[in-house]
Amino acid sequence: MTDFAATPGLGARGTVEGTEVAVERPEGVPDELAAAVAGWEAAGRTVVAVRVDRGIVGVIGLVDPIADGSRAAVAGLRARGLRPVLLTGDSEAAARTVAAVTGIEEVHTRVLPDDKVGVVRRLQESGAVVAMVGDGVNDAAALAAADLGIAVGSGTDVALEAADMVLVRDDLRALVVAVDLARATLGTIRGNLLWAFGYNVAAIPLAAAGLLNPLLAGAAMALSSLLVVTNSLRLRRVGG
Repeated sequence: MTDFAATPGLGARGTVEGTEVAVERPEGVPDELAAAVAGWEAAGRTVVAVRVDRGIVGVIGLVDPIADGSRAAVAGLRARGLRPVLLTGDSEAAARTVAAVTGIEEVHTRVLPDDKVGVVRRLQESGAVVAMVGDGVNDAAALAAADLGIAVGSGTDVALEAADMVLVRDDLRALVVAVDLARATLGTIRGNLLWAFGYNVAAIPLAAAGLLNPLLAGAAMALSSLLVVTNSLRLRRVGG
């Protein structure tokens, strides 16, 4: 193939042995193929049309495999007070099929890359802090626009570059672990700061007044550091 060109969210085209070939959305499908398109879309498939020299020669019904653990991941995020939203360029029927399996209630379909950014912006304007999870070229802009962009390790290079965090495993249950780890880390930081400030607020005036033996002050400082490190090591237990 030569002269390859991809239009984000719409399809791709190129030249094969001197003939222009394109794979795009099924718009303007002839009557003899319309029934197949309607049936596949109703069954939850994503349908694309194959064009040769700008004429449709066939349609293909695609089914995206749903990642293992997706439903458990969505349930885990809900249990932690988060609101899952599905953004996809697929048809309404295909998106609803995925949403039904994973347990997602809010779905936006037929969204182009810029539309995904628009949804992220609207959520942010409503006061929400948005984390975007994606793995494709069409997700890159939304990953960059979100407060936290999360790419799946097997995703495209552009998605990995746009994201703030990358899931090494292709298991969305790692998202739940990441949330737990982030919250536990923040709690540990606060606890360590509270202990450190409390120690200094109590010890500095005593030392300045000469009421604290320097040896005891040194021992207390070492003990403070030991408690901070020990408290931080508890994070290793997050996520099993």
